[in-house]
Amino acid sequence: MFSFRIRPARGGMTVLAFACIATLPAVTRAQQQQAKADAPVFDAKGAEHIRNEYLADLDTVHVKIVALATAIPADKFSWRPAAGVRSVSEAFMHVASEWWFYGPRSIGGKEPADFGVPKEKLPALEKITSKAEVLDQLNKSWAHFAAQLKAADPAQLTGKYKPWGMTIDAAAFGMTGDLHEHLGQLIAYSRSVGVKPPWSK
Repeated sequence: MFSFRIRPARGGMTVLAFACIATLPAVTRAQQQQAKADAPVFDAKGAEHIRNEYLADLDTVHVKIVALATAIPADKFSWRPAAGVRSVSEAFMHVASEWWFYGPRSIGGKEPADFGVPKEKLPALEKITSKAEVLDQLNKSWAHFAAQLKAADPAQLTGKYKPWGMTIDAAAFGMTGDLHEHLGQLIAYSRSVGVKPPWSK
């Protein structure tokens, strides 16, 4: 136990000094917590493995989704299970929009330079209804996403990265979970319009 006396300073500087000193522990703790949050979670080899598995899993999803889009007749692309629910073409184009925009961002990449304003482009994509155009968009968007995945530098994916501020495993789980859900949705759509998934026995 000890005590000390500080002489009052002019202009209230003593109060200011005490206020600054009192905030130092909180600032230090916040900096330590931020440094811990930003620290690498994987080494580059681990990040590369996750990236490659992410790509392999989504390539399987991509193949099946394109197979369904090819098998479903063009006149069924307007079918929807109920009012207010995405139609067949809208569901396919929603997937394409994820491959154009959200997929690349999940790996720290970007949409194409000519993509336009996302809040305008993403809804516009779901307005594409013809089978030929839908297939074209699925193929082109997947090619873009796959290229972004392959080009991602594992050394930049060892911790949290922009723009999502999460690690590669979290981003991969989030995107694959969502896209597998859409694959399941499209399988149900396919069977509802009388089309058996091509890979089913």
